[in-house]
Amino acid sequence: FKILRQNEHQKPYFQVFELEVDPDEYVLDGIERVWAFHDRTLSYRHACHHSTCGVCGMRVNGIEKLTCITPIRDVAHDHGIIQVEPLRNFPVISDLVIDVSSMFQKIEQSHTPQVAVNSLAQAPGDPNLPAGDENYERLVDCIECGLCISACPSSLTSSEYLGPAGIAAVHQAFKISQDRALLSMVDCQDGVWRCHSAFECTEVCPSNVNPAARIMALRRTIINQKITAFFSGEKNE
Repeated sequence: FKILRQNEHQKPYFQVFELEVDPDEYVLDGIERVWAFHDRTLSYRHACHHSTCGVCGMRVNGIEKLTCITPIRDVAHDHGIIQVEPLRNFPVISDLVIDVSSMFQKIEQSHTPQVAVNSLAQAPGDPNLPAGDENYERLVDCIECGLCISACPSSLTSSEYLGPAGIAAVHQAFKISQDRALLSMVDCQDGVWRCHSAFECTEVCPSNVNPAARIMALRRTIINQKITAFFSGEKNE
């Protein structure tokens, strides 16, 4: 494991830890073993271990991954070396821990509901759930892992850019409410028009949110509304 170490008092450097691992273990298992048996000063985040919380997102061999569901056998190709770095386009707090507060703030602007009652996800009377399944909730959409923002080349160009996660949240909220004020939020330089259609965000998304397609969908909606407003004589806000 070749792990990028850094904090406010030192320049970034790679530290190498040699481990014996089962190839069917996950990258996060290896990182936890580094912390437990080699260096207790290593900083990283983890929680659920089953790709729901999104906090263990890192770059593994240069590609954004949720380390809790990334098998070691899938990434240890180059002589068994696994290089682990923090996500890009976020301030680094220490080692593999980043400050994701800006992402949460941008997603909050859309007021997208993060949970929904289970009836939206399951057919009535699902035999896999106990009676009264309307009391259960599920995540609606994005798990807010930040992988898409790290992979997005446009996110590096402006700290004001809403980013793929933020714009995907606006798309989700617009589908629910049809509130045109949401379109105004993303119809700007740091909204849908900063995206360069690289689709890197969709490539790394672990939840099939497909933020790139949602950005394109919002662009089409905005353009269609502008054309309709132009020919109908409606004032375009």
